[in-house]
Amino acid sequence: MKRKITIIAVIILCSMATFAQQALFGGAPIVSPEVKADHTVTFRIQAPAADSVQITGDFLPTVKLKTQWGMMDVPGTAKLTKDEKGIWTFTSQPLASDLYSYTVIVDGFKTTDPSNVYIIRDVASVFNVFIVDGGKGDLYEVSKVPHGSVTRRWYDSPGNGMPRRVTVYTPAGYEASKDKYPVLYLLHGMGGDEEAWIALGRTSQILDNLIAQGKAKPMIVVMTNGNVAQEAAPGESSLGYAKPSMQMEHTMDGKFEETFPDVIKFVESNYRVKADKADRAIAGLSMGGYHSLHISRYYPNTFDYVGLFSAAIIPNDKVQSKVYENIDSTLETQMKNGYKLYWIGIGKADFLYKNIVDYRAKLDKMGMKYTYVETEGGHTWTNWRVYLSQFAPLLFK
Repeated sequence: MKRKITIIAVIILCSMATFAQQALFGGAPIVSPEVKADHTVTFRIQAPAADSVQITGDFLPTVKLKTQWGMMDVPGTAKLTKDEKGIWTFTSQPLASDLYSYTVIVDGFKTTDPSNVYIIRDVASVFNVFIVDGGKGDLYEVSKVPHGSVTRRWYDSPGNGMPRRVTVYTPAGYEASKDKYPVLYLLHGMGGDEEAWIALGRTSQILDNLIAQGKAKPMIVVMTNGNVAQEAAPGESSLGYAKPSMQMEHTMDGKFEETFPDVIKFVESNYRVKADKADRAIAGLSMGGYHSLHISRYYPNTFDYVGLFSAAIIPNDKVQSKVYENIDSTLETQMKNGYKLYWIGIGKADFLYKNIVDYRAKLDKMGMKYTYVETEGGHTWTNWRVYLSQFAPLLFK
């Protein structure tokens, strides 16, 4: 088996070398993916010695798969067809405007498309990406509008006993201005880090475009690392090129929520911000939604805007933390203190859908007002980018 994988890897590397030589000596390079005017997309893989080539990605119909979190919808696969030159081809159905990710499978070996240099890491996997424009995908593209800045900053976290890193988006004009800005704290899901929202979530493109269109107010966006056992994203800390993992020490055990004031203190000491409840928002996806829920009620007079995107809700029974004590009473305090927006979004096929149903019933019983958005699809970045696009324009009004 190891020998077969090695041979496949050599084939792929040789193919990549061939593409490079074609470009160097003026030959016609293979174009993949090719997004066409009718919104179909053609993929081409040169693998003349392969017996089969498939593609999998979020542009394909989903299939049900049993996981440790229950039954989940995952992308299906499609077979490519080989021509006489050893090039395998597949053309999709017309696709809705969006950002899509995919990988290819050559004789059972999953890899990336060597003709597509645009790659994003999600936890410990890497994917090629492409955008189909003409709709919501336009919001994820770099447009000819004023652009904000994205920086990686290190801050001291006494609560965690280490320096830690955040990614910070400042809107166009921040550097030349003397104005103070509101802040959105935007949190990632399990296995993610401070790079997730900027890479997979297209945060800077979304905010640049919404602000330029006058649909969102200029704001600072602070994207944290919710894994308090880490200094920073894999490869960006003193641990070096450690393999990313879904499960780390202190994951969803209250430590991140408890020490979140360290982040706020850093931001309000180093950026021109409006340091009050009316100008602070917090939102996150999945684990980040869980963190947003519990941070906002544990510090119930800190945020006027809360966004729960496909959020996990209930702490594990085995977790002991003061953060998770008196959940109902702290929610009631948060409600009595007042807030401007409590926003909940979930996909109909999301494995956390029932949790959201139950949580909404709790809020309804308490009389706690919220805005609810239900979409198609499941626990995916396709939904989370949409939720950010809908949530950001509602802030700081």
